Amino acid sequence: MEQLCIGYIFMSPTLTEEEKIFLKVAKKKNIKLIMFNVADKLIEKEIEKKARQCDIIFNNTAGYIALEILKTLENIGIKTVDSSKVYYYTEDKWMFFLKCKEHGIPTPDTILLSGNLNSAKKELEEFGRWPVILKLVQGEHGEFVKKADAIDEAMPIIRELWEKRCERLPVIGQEFIRSPSYRVTVIGDKIVQTALKYNDGWKSTGVYAEKIGKFEVDRELEKLVKKIIKACKIKICGIDFLKRDNKWFVIEVNAEPSFEFFEDEREMIIEKVIDFIKKEIKS
Repeated sequence: MEQLCIGYIFMSPTLTEEEKIFLKVAKKKNIKLIMFNVADKLIEKEIEKKARQCDIIFNNTAGYIALEILKTLENIGIKTVDSSKVYYYTEDKWMFFLKCKEHGIPTPDTILLSGNLNSAKKELEEFGRWPVILKLVQGEHGEFVKKADAIDEAMPIIRELWEKRCERLPVIGQEFIRSPSYRVTVIGDKIVQTALKYNDGWKSTGVYAEKIGKFEVDRELEKLVKKIIKACKIKICGIDFLKRDNKWFVIEVNAEPSFEFFEDEREMIIEKVIDFIKKEIKS
């Protein structure tokens, strides 16, 4: 039987523990893993030559350069999982909100703010949700997410968010829901892991979580997860939820989910990822 080959996109000066586990599991399953490190010098012809050896490409790193490599390979007909098209919603918080609204998926009330500070101030006053969460429409790991308790705090925060990026990206205002962060990791259409992330502060997503546990998935959440992955056409992801009065609210979908919430489950999750990618090759 011909050996299957998976291209693996990552970004790191050296192989991290995650890359080592992917290589170990692939070897155990007699699958060749060709590594594409986007931290290295990028030569288009060499990348294309390597990619043509692969049955499929899997992107496991955030960042715009990885996305451009993914698009480049799709452009020459290489199969990918997930497709670069899913990033239209996963990388744009406003578009994700609109997609959820279209499909009746509960998410915190959200508005897109004007690029003019005076207009943005009026919009927030009319929105009237205090405290309010202010976010750039693009950003990772909660880096461009702030909380304002009143309008006088909000204006300097918007300026600060604009100044943190080379370009002035739009800002959204979002209803604040006090809640731990509930993460579900999805492979295909199956929930393979849950992580309940706590923090004494108001941020409790991955890098800000001080304690991580597990939680049971109820029927309502299971239905929501299926609606989200169908709406976004995504196959491998992490979905973050908040909970208020026993009702779920989705915050975002991560196209490169963390597999390291529980170290003793990490290899098992990666094995499920590789098994799923193998099925995608044959589909």
